[in-house]
Amino acid sequence: MNWLEVSMTVDGELAEAVADVFARFAPNGVMTEQGVKYNGEEDAGTPTGPITVRAYLEVNDQLEETRQKLEESLFYLGMIQPLPAPTYKQIADQNWMEAWKSHYKPIRIGGRLLILPAWMASPEPNRAAIKIDPGMAFGTGTHPTTQLCLELMEKDFEERGKRQESESFAPSTMLRAGLPLSCIDVGCGSGILSIAALKLGVKQVLAVDIDEDSVKNSRENADLNDVGEELILGVGSVTEILDGKFPFKSAPLVVANILAPVIVRLFDAGLAELVEADGALILSGILQDQKKSVLEAAQAQRLHLTEWRQRGDWVALTLSR
Repeated sequence: MNWLEVSMTVDGELAEAVADVFARFAPNGVMTEQGVKYNGEEDAGTPTGPITVRAYLEVNDQLEETRQKLEESLFYLGMIQPLPAPTYKQIADQNWMEAWKSHYKPIRIGGRLLILPAWMASPEPNRAAIKIDPGMAFGTGTHPTTQLCLELMEKDFEERGKRQESESFAPSTMLRAGLPLSCIDVGCGSGILSIAALKLGVKQVLAVDIDEDSVKNSRENADLNDVGEELILGVGSVTEILDGKFPFKSAPLVVANILAPVIVRLFDAGLAELVEADGALILSGILQDQKKSVLEAAQAQRLHLTEWRQRGDWVALTLSR
């Protein structure tokens, strides 16, 4: 089956009326597109500019009649306020779901991790596969901030293992130098960092987010990876953790992949208190020109920089007590 795409670009106040006209003749619904601008570091995106309204008419024996009726309806709408002429384009049908999936490939992270689209079998069984649904919350593994954070997590685990090998094997030393038994993920998003920590050897992870949908998405991704009660999920942030609303208040490893201004505010809320003695705090989501402000906030809490990496404009940091 083929389709005839009809589209029209109008200002915001006309978009709803045009969409209503299109919907009368397009049984599969109407799509709108609009530009986005960012009004500051914490703005997730504000719609701006004209809106393009699109609909798809089935190519069949009634197409010309449908098109004529559509244009008549647009003509009457245009008598109220002038409209541009609609644009038409032939569209060949395809399996849209499979076409969407084809854009996602496995992503190698460091030497041990592999981010894998949920529907795909792992091509590298020697790597720890983290299955993620790309349609879910922020943190699908394609963004540099997530990749940098995962790389630093793996590096931290490697260095802990080396320290364990080089030191005596007294129980207190193993607890200090070996793999962290627990981890806290602040602003868990899709849960990718929490799942990675468990795949790397952590026994239990507490993951929190202020967005209920993110918590739900984290659980769905955890299920994809056969992760169960070892991942504790909840709605909240640093304050709720320190207030004792979750099973533990601190951990040897704390990770946060969120915006830099939010990180600075979380330091004021007690982020550093989540990190146990000799523990590590891994931060990502930081633009290059924001690195200084984050470091100043960390140093004020007696944390010091032990590692940092950059990819493009993005920076990730490992800090320790």
